[in-house]
Amino acid sequence: MREQTSFRVFRWLVLIPLGLFTVMPLYVMVTSALKPLRDVQGAFEWWPSNLTISPFVDIWSTVPLAQYFVNSLIVTTAATVFSVLIAVFASYALSRYTFRGGRLFSGVVLSTQMFPGVLFLLPLFLVFVNIDKSLGFTAVYQTRLGLIITYLTFTLPFSIWMLTSYFNGIPRDLDESARVDGASAIGALIRIVLPSARPGVIAVAVYAFMTAWGEILFASQLTDSASRTLSIGLQSYATETNVYWNQVMAAALVVSAPIVAGFLLLQRYLVAGLTAGAVK
Repeated sequence: MREQTSFRVFRWLVLIPLGLFTVMPLYVMVTSALKPLRDVQGAFEWWPSNLTISPFVDIWSTVPLAQYFVNSLIVTTAATVFSVLIAVFASYALSRYTFRGGRLFSGVVLSTQMFPGVLFLLPLFLVFVNIDKSLGFTAVYQTRLGLIITYLTFTLPFSIWMLTSYFNGIPRDLDESARVDGASAIGALIRIVLPSARPGVIAVAVYAFMTAWGEILFASQLTDSASRTLSIGLQSYATETNVYWNQVMAAALVVSAPIVAGFLLLQRYLVAGLTAGAVK
């Protein structure tokens, strides 16, 4: 069916303002990151008169950005890996087996997404502090381990729910045939089901990584100077006497680079996993 001219005009009238609205903040961020600090603090210019890359060099010395980057990378990667591993086995059990309390467990997992994250902040704080006091030989509060556990509390429920829906769309005849051929339940999962569910698994991994990478509420309260992540470390560019706006913009671009690159590389699997999981 051919597109009508009036609809084409209306589409461009809507898409052009939306595109400008989306691109404009990114343009301001990039140009501000390429300006000296005095130009950023002065009158705004759409095209900078003095271009410099010094903010991208200075961001590493003004604050320990490399340390924050390593902390974020370790915490986010660990949370993503554990979230995917646990979700795969839990979702496979919910999809393929019927057991007492299975539907209740699914309902509880899904219901956790109804509550805002701030409700879990104080309970997690009390749990971590009491663990440190009772055990003594380990530390959870204000450590990367505690932050990894925290991120699992809100990435894992969604991962289980999404992968269960995806596994339900994979015919059970596939893994049952593998069982007949002598494969165990774990073998059928690894050799047959997981290759078929690759888009769903990648979509879950991307979701978990993006959620943990940009999280700021729990990271601001459950970390110290040694375990601080990038989302909190960016605040260090604001001191009592000055705010290094050009370095803030440059650091924000550097922080966003892994997410943008990962999304561009995996967007095909992400879209396929989200749509297939929703439809199936």
